[in-house]
Amino acid sequence: MEQVIMWIMAAGAVVGGLDRLFGGRLGLGGKFEEGFLYLGPTALSMAGIICLAPLISSGLEYSVAPLCEAVGVDPALLGGILAIDMGGYQLSVDLARDPLIGSYTGIIVAAIFGCTITFTIPMGIGIIDAQDRPLFAKGILLGLVAMPVALVAGGLFCGLPLEAILRQNLPVVLLAALFLLGIWKKPDQMIRGFSIFASFIRFLITVGLVLGAVQYMTGFTMIPGMAPLEDAMAVVSSIGIVMLGSLPVSEILQRALRRPFSWAGKKAGINEASVAGLLIGMVSVIPVLTMLHQMDTRGKIVNVAFLVSAASTLAAHLGFTMGTEPQLAVALLAAKCIGGVAGALIALAATRTKKSVSAENKEATALETEKASELNGSQKVAL
Repeated sequence: MEQVIMWIMAAGAVVGGLDRLFGGRLGLGGKFEEGFLYLGPTALSMAGIICLAPLISSGLEYSVAPLCEAVGVDPALLGGILAIDMGGYQLSVDLARDPLIGSYTGIIVAAIFGCTITFTIPMGIGIIDAQDRPLFAKGILLGLVAMPVALVAGGLFCGLPLEAILRQNLPVVLLAALFLLGIWKKPDQMIRGFSIFASFIRFLITVGLVLGAVQYMTGFTMIPGMAPLEDAMAVVSSIGIVMLGSLPVSEILQRALRRPFSWAGKKAGINEASVAGLLIGMVSVIPVLTMLHQMDTRGKIVNVAFLVSAASTLAAHLGFTMGTEPQLAVALLAAKCIGGVAGALIALAATRTKKSVSAENKEATALETEKASELNGSQKVAL
């Protein structure tokens, strides 16, 4: 199946490249270029932590890993706290006792739980308006409630037995429950804590990048045991190549899904900006956060809950997976789509009000009346 996905990405690169050659009339040439332009931001967020990964994993190996083993959990779990492209994958693979669990944690758990903790929450706080923060916090809370569904689905698609999935993710679920409690009781303090943690990760990434660059340019090894920067850039380059095709493909999917999503949005009682956010969020988080103020109240909560699992499914995360663990691409897509839909449905249920129920009843009554009048009219014509 991963070969099918890779061929689809290749077809996207061909279509995007051809459109670029002929002036970008289809709007896919720009996406082709955008895929390669992602190399810079991807390198900034990944290369430094890849250089430091051997040192960090060695430190955790002798400190926290024995505790994980004592409670029957693979130490790969520790990498799942970081985003997939911010060191989560590298740490999970380096610390894993079981290679499959390491790949599962580094791809699936890091792309959902790690991405939410180290990217979506800190980025959201820096972008959204202050009055939207309570709605943002509620959306994160509801998305975390749906997260176990995504993690189990991803594990099953990876080929892990259910018992191993539940045991491995129990600490993640407990940690998420603590976050839920904190967001519910003290949202401002929790969000500030997430921001501090994300700033610390960015600090490590920058230090690793500087040390790797100095080592590459001078040949002087400042800290023994670091991975060479050129090895990190090889990983980044493989992701950028896949993005040449994944972004044109995601653009085509967005256009194909726009009408059914719009219909579903009307049925769900959310405005057009909210519907657009669901589609855009599967490509990138930041545009959704910048347009959050255009959404209605229900749409804001639904979009944020959806982002917890589904953020960047069709762009950065799929590109990373195809460049590192292509055999897990289907598992990634399944986990993030199932989790995103589950989060959106839970958010819709949680924001269901008497007013919305009344509107739905009125709509149903109007449809029944219209059908009855059409039936009476046809009977009269027959007579």
